[in-house]
Amino acid sequence: MGLESPSLNTARPALPDFLRPPVVEVTLSVQYGALVELRTPHLGLFWEKIRTKFPVVQEQQPIAPVIEVLGLPPDQEAGMRVELLKVPPVPRCWFMNNEGSELLQVQQDRFISNWRKTPPGVDYPRYEHVREVFFDNFRFYEEFLGRERLGEIIPNQCEVTYVNHIHAGEIWSKPGQLGKVFTVWAPTYSDEFLSEPEDVRFVIRYAITDDNADMVGRLHISLEPKYSTDGNLVFVMVLTARGKPSASSAQGIRDFFDLGRKWIVRGFTSITTQQMHDLWGRHDRR
Repeated sequence: MGLESPSLNTARPALPDFLRPPVVEVTLSVQYGALVELRTPHLGLFWEKIRTKFPVVQEQQPIAPVIEVLGLPPDQEAGMRVELLKVPPVPRCWFMNNEGSELLQVQQDRFISNWRKTPPGVDYPRYEHVREVFFDNFRFYEEFLGRERLGEIIPNQCEVTYVNHIHAGEIWSKPGQLGKVFTVWAPTYSDEFLSEPEDVRFVIRYAITDDNADMVGRLHISLEPKYSTDGNLVFVMVLTARGKPSASSAQGIRDFFDLGRKWIVRGFTSITTQQMHDLWGRHDRR
């Protein structure tokens, strides 16, 4: 039996809101026990059924499984694993629309739905739309697995990822001016030996808690300066909320997505400065 459909509540929660958010990509992902019966020909058969909507296909290397082990420091990861495979690994397939703005990624143990800001001038359609697209395609994929008798999806991790491009401009122009963008950077020194750094990047992790203050996952925030294709400097800020859903159901997945989105939006707001909020048009009640 497949996962039941979650209730799609379209009401927006009371979260910080921006008229011009710097988000360029949003990803919703479910990881589950590997469907070992799913092989490359099955992915081709699935593509035939969604080809009208996703006419572009590419093959990629599979993403390795990632589990947030709660109660341990986040850097205590499992050691490298070596496997002797009797058959070639099944690839991760990308199924894209012609514009490249909607992307499905499917492999033996993951189903991923991406919205991407392509072309650059398009507006972000908001989280509720991205979530609805995920579940529409996820239900269809589950039905396909059932018809082909390829196994049942039992989720073990969910991820929500937002990628933001924060362009240099009137507020900041060099990587060393990080304090004008992020509240966690205090450009002060104990003496005058060092001056403004020429390059700054960071990775920060926070515990995600539910309404009962129980830890249910982690929020990962990373930042690094890069140059866009037109040669302009940009801070690439990635926020990922990852954890195990409260139930092995579509509703459990949806609940973690909503919680992860909440932590990403509030975390993004907390870690960025008021100057940047004004630039992005923050208009919710504060």
